[in-house]
Amino acid sequence: MERSTGFRIDELAARFGLERRGDGMRVIRGVASLAKAQDDQLAFLANPRYAADLPKTRAGAVVLRAEHAPACPVPALIAKDPYLAFARIAVLFERAPAPAAGVHPTAVIASGARIDPAASIGACCVIEDGAVVEAGAVLGPHCIVGPGCTVGAQSRLVARVTLVTRVRLGKRVLVHAGAVLGSDGFGIARGEDGWVKVPQLGGVRVGDDCEIGANTTIDRGALDDTVLEEDVRLDNQIQIAHNVVIGAHTALAGCSAVAGSARIGRDCLIGGGAGVLGHLEIADRVTITAMSLVTHSIREPGTYSSGAPLEENRRWRRNTARIRQLDDMARRLAALEGRAPHKERNDE
Repeated sequence: MERSTGFRIDELAARFGLERRGDGMRVIRGVASLAKAQDDQLAFLANPRYAADLPKTRAGAVVLRAEHAPACPVPALIAKDPYLAFARIAVLFERAPAPAAGVHPTAVIASGARIDPAASIGACCVIEDGAVVEAGAVLGPHCIVGPGCTVGAQSRLVARVTLVTRVRLGKRVLVHAGAVLGSDGFGIARGEDGWVKVPQLGGVRVGDDCEIGANTTIDRGALDDTVLEEDVRLDNQIQIAHNVVIGAHTALAGCSAVAGSARIGRDCLIGGGAGVLGHLEIADRVTITAMSLVTHSIREPGTYSSGAPLEENRRWRRNTARIRQLDDMARRLAALEGRAPHKERNDE
């Protein structure tokens, strides 16, 4: 990665409250993986699977747990959670250029929109009547901010982000390319001659410090709002349906989906490809593993899983054939259990 002016190892230790072992005067100018880092870069070891790379590393310093320090041939920064410590340090070396405040000449701004002079509006953006863009917000190229939408201070829409209507972003929200917020929820009622569309009259509220991944969609509510509380993190290609509420500090991995009116608690982790059915409630501090399907409410914290693990095809086909026989086998077992007491009485 691009080098910066750098930080001494002892400066990093003091700044982030880490124990230093070894030379503290070496200057760190970037970050890299344990296997590829050079002598002016910082690496980390969090997963023991990569411990074999530690004795061979050429990094300038390594963030790791105390038990791995004896095998480290370079200066070390000791952390209880090396991955978290590395993430905090790595921010110092992120060199994203700050866009200049102002409105690009190709942007289309409605007369009723309100744009703070300290905001940055990129090429070909469209900002409609009643929209508000607050100080320090950044809109990348081809973003659309619809009527009644607010982009909070220091928030960033990377590119081609669409806020359809009645979407309110808090402060420091990051929305990646292609995301759509405030689209119609999937509300339909069955009539005699076909489906009748239910108007989606609510909005979307996103709390401070949230992150929303590329091509993720968040539908606006039918009556009340769809809500993401503060510091919610959504990966790419996630579907959040209308009237869903997601508690603070919860994270959802890619391709997961949450159906309408489900409520997910605080500090939850939802694995990739997992699904949550509508109108369910998930308690705080729940982990749902990847590809699981949540079909009932979860009232207690913990880790929950569903689904069948991958196996060799012929074995899978045999087991699937046996699954089809389970109902018949259960009936036969129940019949046998029902006759057993009668047989024992006859034997007496």
